[in-house]
This record gives sequence, structure tokens and C-alpha cells, in this order.
Amino acid sequence: MTQVLPVILCGGSGTRLWPLSRSGFPKQFLVLSGNDAQQSLFQEAIGRIHAVEGKNISLGQTVIVTNEEHRFLALDQLRELKNVSASLLLEPSGRNTAPALTLAALYAAEQGNDPILVVTPADQTVTNPTAFSATLAKAIEIAQKSAIAILGITPKTPETGYGYIKVQGNKSHDQSTGYTVERFVEKPDAQTAKKYLEEGGFFWNGGMFVLKASVWLAALEAYRPDILEATQKSWSTKTIDSSGDTVFIRPEKDLFNAIPSESIDYAVIEKCPSSHFPIQMVELDAGWNDLGAWDAVWQVGKQDSDGNVTSGDTLLTNSKNSLVHASSRLVSVVGIENLIIVETADAVLVADRKNSQDVKNIVGQLEAQKREEKNLHRKVSRPWGWYDSVDEGDRFKVKRIQVKPGASLSLQMHHHRAEHWIVVKGIAEITNGDQVLTLTENQSTYIPQGQTHRLANPGSEPLEIIEVQSGGYLGEDDIVRFEDTYGRS
Repeated sequence: MTQVLPVILCGGSGTRLWPLSRSGFPKQFLVLSGNDAQQSLFQEAIGRIHAVEGKNISLGQTVIVTNEEHRFLALDQLRELKNVSASLLLEPSGRNTAPALTLAALYAAEQGNDPILVVTPADQTVTNPTAFSATLAKAIEIAQKSAIAILGITPKTPETGYGYIKVQGNKSHDQSTGYTVERFVEKPDAQTAKKYLEEGGFFWNGGMFVLKASVWLAALEAYRPDILEATQKSWSTKTIDSSGDTVFIRPEKDLFNAIPSESIDYAVIEKCPSSHFPIQMVELDAGWNDLGAWDAVWQVGKQDSDGNVTSGDTLLTNSKNSLVHASSRLVSVVGIENLIIVETADAVLVADRKNSQDVKNIVGQLEAQKREEKNLHRKVSRPWGWYDSVDEGDRFKVKRIQVKPGASLSLQMHHHRAEHWIVVKGIAEITNGDQVLTLTENQSTYIPQGQTHRLANPGSEPLEIIEVQSGGYLGEDDIVRFEDTYGRS
């Protein structure tokens, strides 16, 4: 029985898919591929690997490497999947994929065995899962022999947004061993990419690897011992806690932030063709796409007879080959072609499809101007539920807040604002200074500036309140937490 550990690399902010993808809710947690199950890219990635489990392959607990900030987004989506338990390795900051994979390998080594790690980003999609499973099974066979297997995507067009893998010969002599990798090449210009396609023997590098944990650690020690040593130091002083069947593992923050930032490819993989670490490529022809920009989302979406892909409340007339996404209101378009239109509650994007990669430039401007639209939506997910900032003006802000059954916000206070709370649905247990109140629909309370308070939902149904803030400063950073279920105090 081959022991396999799924490793989902769940970092990244998806800036080219703004305004739907933001640093506080990045693209891997969005439903973008038009699947009937309405699963996020993150959930699809887990499902693809779990589909390979069979009589010869046994899957261990899924390992998710993600940012500390996104742990409850991942947890909520994991709970929607059946029969999936996971350990979440929480990075305090992004250090690229080589340290992320090293955390997963150290986790595997600590379990007392040497499983095969199936490593995949969380933000990809495939349209032929059966072909993906067959390819992955072949890669696992290769990894059993202590070789490194990499999945190479069959190129359909001369893409300039991907790195390429050059293999020896156009066909493998023995498909059970995959292709021998000759070299890796950087993202080419359009003319070079066209040449690659015409010559053959070139494949897109999709960033998916299959290898034993011990092989990764040995290769990293050979090529980047500084990354290995720094990650080991951070791992050795980790902290562990749990939420139900899910385990949170946190490497030591300051030591982790000192790890050199490097990708799996640059740290190890691109050195392997000329080294004593054997590397084989397995061809993947399964309708793969990394959804790196809005044009890619249009390509994998369900197109109507005019080539349009729509989502939400939309009306189109005399329009072709466009993507129109409506999040919060009716979006109607007339006489457009080859456009991307994405509407959210607080931002609208209009772009030519062929320039959709340049959305990252808009995000850069938002960052330079320190605009909150870069990081958060108007509706913000929190571990206890969500809030939606429905209105604001000079010295006031109005929020709609929903709290999950059994959940509570932190015990907190604000230096600069007072709050009025009105219950519109459910039962609220409210700590207001020395008082503990139970309020139901249409009842309200007032939280003075500087008063210690907490909102909790003791009921079995979601609690909804309207919160009206008033004061001279209404920023989200005006919170002093005294107690917190979610480790934020």
C-alpha cells in the first residue's frame, strides 16, 4: 500500500482577479470554474487528489499550508467537504513555495514515516478529473522509486504566462517512467512560445510535484541548506492547537519570517536535470488552467451561443465573447465584445480581455494609495460569521452583522467610538460592561465609548444585528481585545 500525503499550497493573493479576489479573500477560496458543485478552487484541489485513493494508494491527513490570516476561510470550506480531515500549517508571512513545502515535509517526517507528497497549488482547475487521476497515479509510481515527478501540461496555445519544461525527445520510450527532463525555461515572449509549440517537446510547468518527503529534504539540503536550516528552526519551536478534527500548527513567527523567500522551482527543481536527483515529467492533458487572470476564467466558464460567460444578475444584448460577473446588483450591457466586467458591492472592473493580466497594475495603484478596496470586500468574513458595511458618512458607520450559532466575538472595547446594536434576527447574548443581557428581535442596546463588551449567539440559528457606530474615528484597528476564542487577543 502506497502512503500518500496530499499537500495543498494555499498562499497567494490573486491580484489579477481583483475586485473579486482580494488579499483578505483570495482567489483560491472563490467559486470561479463554473463547476456544478459550486466548489471553490481550494475545495476542487483537495477533491482531485482524494479521487486517486484506491486499492493501492492510501491517503493520509491532508496538509494545508496557508496564511495565518486565512485559517478560518480554509476551515469553513474544509467543513463543507465530506470525510476530509486536515492539518493546517499556518505561515505568519508569505515566504514563497519552497519553505511551504519544507514545512509539509517536516510535518510528514515527524509522523514517523516517509510518505509520497502530492503537492499542488490551490488555485487551479481541470475539466477532465478522470484524466487527472490517471496522470497522478502514474506520477505516484515514479515517486515510489525515489525520483521526483513533475506534471507537465500539454500546451494548446503559445502562452507567455507560464514557464516551460523541455523534455528529451518528443515521445517517451517508456511511458511508465515518464519523460526525462532536459531543462526548464523561463516564461518566453510570444515568438519564442510559438516556436516551442511548433518544435514539440515543450510543456507548461503547472507547479505540481510528486515526491517523497525525504527526497525533498535531501535535495533542499544539497542546494539550499540555508532554507532547510531556517525552516527547521522555526518548526522546532512550533505551537499546536485544534478546532474539531482540524489541527492548527504555527511555526515560530520571528524565525519563520527570517527564512529566505524562494520558490520550489528555483530552490531545487530546476537544478535536478543536471544532478543526482532523478526527475521525470508526466504529461497532463486534462483541461488544466491556473485561472491566473480574468481571460482564463472566461475560457473555462460556460459560454452561451454568443461566447459570453455570465454570473449573477445580468442582462446582455448584442454582445459577444465577454465575461460579465454581478455580485450585488443588476449589471446590463449592450453592444460589447471581448470585455471583462466584474461588479462587486464596492468596486467595478471593466477591462479588455486581452489586457486582463494588467489588472495587477490597478491593484498596485490601490496599494500605493492605501485604499481598503485592495484588501477587503464590503462584506468581510470573520471566524464567527461576517459583517457588511452598508453605509457610512461623517462620524458614523452602519454595519449588518451575522454571528454563527454558538459563536461569539471577542471581549473588546473601542477608544474612539460608541455603538448602537439592534437585533433583527435570532437571540443575542450581550456583555455590556458589568451587565449580561439577552435580547431578541427588535430589542436594542447602547455600548458607550470605552465600555468593555461582547456579542454572542447562544441560539441554534444565525444571529443578525444592525450596528450603528458613531465617533471621531471608525477604523477597524480601534479594537482592544481582552479575551478571544480565535487567538487574536
